[in-house]
Amino acid sequence: STMRKRKTTDSPHSSTDLSEGKEKLRLKQEVGLISGVSLIAGTMIGSGIFMSPEWVLYRMGSPASSLLIWAACGLLATFGALSYAELGTIIKESGGEYIYILRIFGSFPAFLFAYTSVILVRPAGLAAVCLSFAEYAVVPFYPGCSSPQVVVKCTAAACILLLTIINCLNVRLATSIMNIFTAAKLLALLVIVVGGLVLLANGQTQSFQNAFQNTTSGIGAVGVAFYQGLWSYDGWNNLNYVTEELKKPEVTLPRAVMIAIPLVTCLYLLVNVSYLAAMTPSELLSSRAVAVTWGDKVLGSWAWLISLSVALSTFGSSNGTFFSGGRVCYIAAREGHMPDILSMAHVRCLTPSPALLFTSAMSLIMIMSGSFTSIVNFFSFIAWLFYGMTISGLLYLKIKKPELPRSYKVPIIIPIIVLMAAVYLVVAPIIDQPQTEILYIVLFIFSGIILYFPLVHFKRHPRFLQRVTLHLQLLLEVAPTTKDAN
Repeated sequence: STMRKRKTTDSPHSSTDLSEGKEKLRLKQEVGLISGVSLIAGTMIGSGIFMSPEWVLYRMGSPASSLLIWAACGLLATFGALSYAELGTIIKESGGEYIYILRIFGSFPAFLFAYTSVILVRPAGLAAVCLSFAEYAVVPFYPGCSSPQVVVKCTAAACILLLTIINCLNVRLATSIMNIFTAAKLLALLVIVVGGLVLLANGQTQSFQNAFQNTTSGIGAVGVAFYQGLWSYDGWNNLNYVTEELKKPEVTLPRAVMIAIPLVTCLYLLVNVSYLAAMTPSELLSSRAVAVTWGDKVLGSWAWLISLSVALSTFGSSNGTFFSGGRVCYIAAREGHMPDILSMAHVRCLTPSPALLFTSAMSLIMIMSGSFTSIVNFFSFIAWLFYGMTISGLLYLKIKKPELPRSYKVPIIIPIIVLMAAVYLVVAPIIDQPQTEILYIVLFIFSGIILYFPLVHFKRHPRFLQRVTLHLQLLLEVAPTTKDAN
């Protein structure tokens, strides 16, 4: 059978099982439709729409072509999320791409994904969002000059530490913060949208005259523009990382996707139109914080509201990224692809605190060593490599295993389009503008082979690891968890 058998046979019927004389823990099912929409929209609306517009415009060369990129990115994110919704109703386990690759393709490619995701991709995504939060949070304290990098990085690190405490304490607290901050950021975007519509009504349309002039045609430039645009939509797959924590996942997953992503796409397009109504393309390109420049031009003395709103928005987004990112680490450890300690949950809070602490530590390292744009580009390359692999797995199941029970089906043309886009996004920048960083990323992914065969395939674990695990269990007050088989 292509669908790999589960490695555990724990009872899914109760959250504690004392029949064997020991407790078994499970993460709670606390994420409903509203929280699901908030998790998707709240993670997607983060730093991207406030940081990426100038980079998309820079790569594309003209306002109209940059708006087309934003619309295409929204369509691609919707198609990707709908494809993932079908996967989530076939394989009802948390873990997103990791669990789908594991069940469809087997242990080795799943380990390479987990290894790359846990050490690089998820911490990089969190680091990039927290860096942009810090950039906006400190900008009011340094009027007329750029903020010192040491202050920005220390603020980003403080943000990660605060998120670690919140997510380790309580799932409900983390989701409540997500809901509140999602409402706040939607309000901030509506202010920008309304301001833009007022400007257009007053005749400020100079940016839209000859709107396609100077459009770039290079495939690599378009690919990198997609990277920057898709960064703003990243989070479309976040609900698949917490499937086991969803109430009625077969209903909640497709519905949340269909509400959240079209809503975000419309907002992004209107916000970009508003930026271009307030600024000329050259002004937009020279701005380090587009939303703040917009606020200075449109709101005058109330411009500080935009900095505050963006800081709140990016904090809420980083909370969503952290919430789902810790789950990948936790699920991979539960399947035997990471150290056992990372698969454990806190005995009272019922949160995967060791996995969250590990994600936090890796993100802090990223913050100290990277910048926003470099992190986004290498994050996007790896992400779309694995998105492509996951979508090809869905196509395999649709063609070879049509009999598998699923409560939601996506037309086959949609995953085919997503797969073609993923291949383009991975290959185009390599062909057009090969960079040594991409070679380093590929080498890092395949360096996982060195760890996989001794530690996972042959299970040769150093003895001291057991002692370390026991000491960490006592220190962190964590215990092994059972799997919710739904």
